[in-house]
Amino acid sequence: MSKKYNIAVVGATGAVGQMMIQVLLEKNFPINNLYLLASNKSEGKKINILDQEFTVHALDSFNFNGVDIALFSAGSDVSKKYAKEATKNNSIVIDNTSFFRYEKDIPLIVPEINSDQIGSYKLSGIIANPNCSTIQMLVAIKPIHDACNIKRINVCTYQAVSGTGNNAIQELNDQVNAYVDNKDIVSEVYPKQIAFNVIPQIDNFMENGYTKEEMKMVWETKKIMDEKIEVNPTTVRVPVFYGHSEAVHLELEQKISADDAKKILSAKNSGVILVDEHKDGGYPCAANECENSNDVFVGRVREDISCKNGLNMWVVSNNIRKGAAYNSIQIAELLIKKYI
Repeated sequence: MSKKYNIAVVGATGAVGQMMIQVLLEKNFPINNLYLLASNKSEGKKINILDQEFTVHALDSFNFNGVDIALFSAGSDVSKKYAKEATKNNSIVIDNTSFFRYEKDIPLIVPEINSDQIGSYKLSGIIANPNCSTIQMLVAIKPIHDACNIKRINVCTYQAVSGTGNNAIQELNDQVNAYVDNKDIVSEVYPKQIAFNVIPQIDNFMENGYTKEEMKMVWETKKIMDEKIEVNPTTVRVPVFYGHSEAVHLELEQKISADDAKKILSAKNSGVILVDEHKDGGYPCAANECENSNDVFVGRVREDISCKNGLNMWVVSNNIRKGAAYNSIQIAELLIKKYI
């Protein structure tokens, strides 16, 4: 009989936590015991996922002894408090928050790019999952970087409200209904109305004028793929429930034609799905291709007419799946395949 593993999901009542459970079930992950953990107020709550019912337990009183892999997605403060408690009990932590991402001895992993670095988790017992917008961008551009070396990335993101969590999903829904019913629109999650609007701020502003979300893309690109790459990001919140979109502009060390880039991206092992036709609708969109998909989609590939060695592309992926839960489960699969 093949080995089975004890898995804990911390933050099981959140959007990402519930998707982690769903992806584990979809992929038939070899689970012995599955522990759903959340705050004390959620203790005893029932969650139904793929026609299976689960009971939520309080994180405060949980003993991680015997847990093989702990998937954390309950916010940085929770990871700060409990992740090392899990590792003391010999659990391997895969953390979906930003708390550990920039620590030197903790691997920051996108399996399609740097899976060879997973083994360094043994130094701390922790593996960090990158930011959702970084994950999909790097998966899309890695094949191009391998062929031509990327010098600089200029990227504008159009990010779904699910990236903020269930409260933001509800706020968008409530605001749309209020707008339709001609009622007052209330904004509590975001600084401005998100329904029928575009907000050029994700996370807090930093001293250099960039937001923390933007700087995450800078720091993580350098740590995961190549520290020499310069990144100029603008991150924007849009009134979409699921799926981040990105307009990515690359400056390469050597020129590549759009046709050759498409051949590279359409290769079987590229890690992306190319949807690129010069016709109405011949490109991927958040509400269409990636609604229930774990894949990264690329379209609108074209040479940059303003830059000698430039290449442009449009990148779309489900931020809750590939941008969070699925990437974490991919890491867990590599752990049980090669390390535990």
